[in-house]
Amino acid sequence: MTSRSEDVGSSGLPDSGSPDGSESATVYRAAAPGTAGRVQVVGTGLIGGSLGLALRARGWFVTGSDTSAERAAQALRGGALDSVGEDLSAQIVVVATPASSVAGIARRVLTQPGRPPDVVVTDVSGVKGPVVAAVDHPRFVGGHPMAGSEQGGFDGADPELFTGASWVLTPSPGTELAAFDRIQSLVTSLGADVVVLSPEDHDRLVAVVSHVPHLVAATLMNAAARDAEHDAALLRLAAGGFRDMTRIAAGHPGIWPDVCAENAPAILDTLDHLLSDLEELRKFVSARDRAGILRFLADASEARRALPSRAFRPEGLAELRIPVPDREGVLAEVTAVAGGIGVNIYDIEIAHSAEGQRGVLLLLVAGTQATGLRDAVSEAGYPCTVHNLS
Repeated sequence: MTSRSEDVGSSGLPDSGSPDGSESATVYRAAAPGTAGRVQVVGTGLIGGSLGLALRARGWFVTGSDTSAERAAQALRGGALDSVGEDLSAQIVVVATPASSVAGIARRVLTQPGRPPDVVVTDVSGVKGPVVAAVDHPRFVGGHPMAGSEQGGFDGADPELFTGASWVLTPSPGTELAAFDRIQSLVTSLGADVVVLSPEDHDRLVAVVSHVPHLVAATLMNAAARDAEHDAALLRLAAGGFRDMTRIAAGHPGIWPDVCAENAPAILDTLDHLLSDLEELRKFVSARDRAGILRFLADASEARRALPSRAFRPEGLAELRIPVPDREGVLAEVTAVAGGIGVNIYDIEIAHSAEGQRGVLLLLVAGTQATGLRDAVSEAGYPCTVHNLS
C-alpha cells in the first residue's frame, strides 16, 4: 500500500445551482450509444481526473463536476470528461472529494429525483468509518484506492494510476450485493486489486500505513527546514535517504485536515505506539546500547524486506464458493468473518441466481488459509466448498 498523497478535488454538488459552481453547466439525460455505460465523477482533482481518463479509455461516457469551474474545464480539455455537468442517467456516481463532504453529496445523489432507481454511489476518501455510517444506504459502497502522486490536482492525473494498486471496498451490513458487484467490477476493470475490509478495519490499518507516515514525513521535513534557517548547508546535505523518507510530504496538504479529524482515534493510537517505540530507541542511544540498537534496526530491516510487492498475490490460491441469500448484510457478514481470522480476500465475485433471491459468493484467498476460512464461514451459518486453483 502506498502512502503517497491521495489528492481529491475540493469539489461537491452544491445544494443549489450547477454541480461545478456555475449557472451554465449542462444536465445530461440522454444515453450515449456505443459506450460501456455512464459514470458521473464529482471532483476532478488527481483521483477524479485519473478515474475519468481511465474510464473513458475503457468506453465509458464520463460526466464530471467540480466546485472549481476552472478545474472541471481543465479535466474536460485534458480528456478526462466527455462533458461538464450533472448526468442524471449515470448508473454509477463516484464522489472524489474530501471526506467531510462525501456523505452529503452521496445522500443527495441517492435520493435525487430523476436518477435511475438502481444508481450506485461510491467514494475514494481515505476515511471510511464515519463516511459509511453517515450515508447508511444499501447502494453506497465505500471505497479507497491506495494510489496517488506527489503532484496534486488534475496536473497529476494518470489513466494508469490504479493499475496494480490495492483498492479497498468497505461494505456495510446494509450493502446490496448487486451494488457491491457493480463497483467491484468497475474497480477491477481499471487494473486494481480489490481488498475487502470493514470500514473500521480500513481506518485502523490506513492510520498505520498511510496517515501517520504522511504526518511523520511532514514532521521531519519541517524540522529540517527549521534547522536550515540557521545552517544553510543542511538541505544541501539531504541525500537519497532523507529525500525518500520525506517525499510524500510534498503532496497536496488539502485533504489532511479532514483525514485527521475523521480518523483521529486510529491516528492517535498509532502515534502513541510510534512515540513509545521512539522512546525505546532513545533509551538505547542514550545508554550507548549497541545490542539494543542493532536489534531494533535488524527487526525493521527484516520487516521491510518482507514487504509484499505491489499487487502481491500468493502463488497458491483457492476459491471459496458460498451459497448465500441475496439480502442486505450477507457480504458484510462473510467478509467480517474473513477479517476476524486475518484472511485477506484477493478477489470477490457475486453470481446471482435467476431462480429467486439467492446467489453465490466466490472468494479468492491464499490456499493455505482456505480451510480455516471455510470452517469459520460454515460455523457462521454459510456452508461452503473450497476449490484449489493451480
